[in-house]
Amino acid sequence: MTTPNEPSSKKPQIDLMLSRLTGKSREIQIASGLCMTCDGEAKEFKDDLSRNEYAISGMCQHCQDAIFG
Repeated sequence: MTTPNEPSSKKPQIDLMLSRLTGKSREIQIASGLCMTCDGEAKEFKDDLSRNEYAISGMCQHCQDAIFG
């Protein structure tokens, strides 16, 4: 399991595509504890699954809840 500020490993092409789409680096956002979607702080998660999702997508708990329900 990754720590909240450790992004999951992705192929460089995927991270480049995400950076071009969003104008942000997923790796930098996660390392800084920020959300890829809303730019808010991403420090508190309700469970390990949500914490792991942050390492994958870079979305804070609020944005995960909005997207995934």
